[in-house]
Amino acid sequence: MPFSQLFVKRDDLIDPYISGNKWRKLKYILARAKAENKTHLVTFGGAYSNHLLATAAAASRSGLKSTAFVRGEEVKNEMLLLCSLFGMKLIFTDRESYRNKQMLFQQHFADDAQAYFIDEGGASVEATIGCAEVIGELSETYDHIFCAAGTGTTAAGLLKGIQQHGLHTKLHIIPVLKGGSFIKDEIAKYTLLSSHLELHLDYHFGGYAKTTPELIEFIKTFTAQTGLLLDPVYTAKMFYAIQDLQYKGIIRQEEKVLAVHTGGLMGLFGMKDKF
Repeated sequence: MPFSQLFVKRDDLIDPYISGNKWRKLKYILARAKAENKTHLVTFGGAYSNHLLATAAAASRSGLKSTAFVRGEEVKNEMLLLCSLFGMKLIFTDRESYRNKQMLFQQHFADDAQAYFIDEGGASVEATIGCAEVIGELSETYDHIFCAAGTGTTAAGLLKGIQQHGLHTKLHIIPVLKGGSFIKDEIAKYTLLSSHLELHLDYHFGGYAKTTPELIEFIKTFTAQTGLLLDPVYTAKMFYAIQDLQYKGIIRQEEKVLAVHTGGLMGLFGMKDKF
């Protein structure tokens, strides 16, 4: 592997359950909920959602109730078990109904004045403010910063931080699902787009939470050589992209690259049969 000038922002070490961008997104969401005297967090996600677990843990530690609408048929897994242990109520929801999250919230919690709506993945202005703080914490400057993306909220925060600090760093976003070009539109909802932003759409490995034998082998080799755990949903695709772009000469060997490790190692639970 090249990686001669690769540095890693270890946001995965922030907390075992509220790690990485999950912690940063929830930081100001919880502050706003408390300011509005809300005591019940209501959010959305899939059966292996790191966001659901992070919200459940954050609510429990803050003395708040939590409920999640879980997309799809009722299942049992390690992630949802942990959510339940943190006191989160789970409402399994068919995929068609799940599409209209505001309607679900109104149907179930219109009469609950203490309920606070948190979008899937924590997408919000508050989340971008928390993610922007990553840039202010850096003690060095980098030619390139890489981040994996599902919804674009973290990416928007990072771009906002780069702009706020007047940096010329190039921000590279690796969408982890097919058709990820929409992420640029999502970023534009929160901050101005600029030439400092670049999306790489060819590293989804089949789509969201999809893998290939090549990606699984990359994870095994990378972890064995570095001791750094990657999840197959987000961070593995990002590191693979960095390596590939270096091999192709798009990222030069002498350039300094920062990879933002956004946590989410629980994604390994859903793919344990592949390792």
